[in-house]
Amino acid sequence: MTIYEFEVEKADGTKISMREYQGKVLLIVNTASKCGFTPQYEGLQKLYELYRERGFEVLAFPCNQFGNQEPGSNEEIQTFCSTTYRVTFPVFAKIDVNGPNAHPLFEHLKKEAKGALGSETIKWNFTKFLVDREGRVVKRYAPQTSPESIREDIEACLVHASRGQ
Repeated sequence: MTIYEFEVEKADGTKISMREYQGKVLLIVNTASKCGFTPQYEGLQKLYELYRERGFEVLAFPCNQFGNQEPGSNEEIQTFCSTTYRVTFPVFAKIDVNGPNAHPLFEHLKKEAKGALGSETIKWNFTKFLVDREGRVVKRYAPQTSPESIREDIEACLVHASRGQ
């Protein structure tokens, strides 16, 4: 199974298939506006600007499950991201990433790339998942992993795919 089997909801409530991102390298992140890691939006935007021409996308999924750090509405979150961090990559509707209402996409990501000690649970905001052009989960990164430190792995996915390997 790949990530292309899932549907996600945009901030305006419309649903789209993850197939829209087929053939792209993705960094999927659960985000929050009032978190110590929130400044990572800046680094995520830099990655997006650096690699989008080569088929890279950052997909942000706001989540309020960790310390109530994403209390706003979808509209408020969009405004915050665009005005505070000049985010131009997609920021989707707020979701749960753990528990009985966890979004199926995140259930899949957690199963494919487990965290520390084999745990599937997402521990905090700004957990990141790198997905290759075939929709396979390549790696999970902890919240404290800076977007800049993921560049080498992103480049490897972009180069690997461009060689047709």
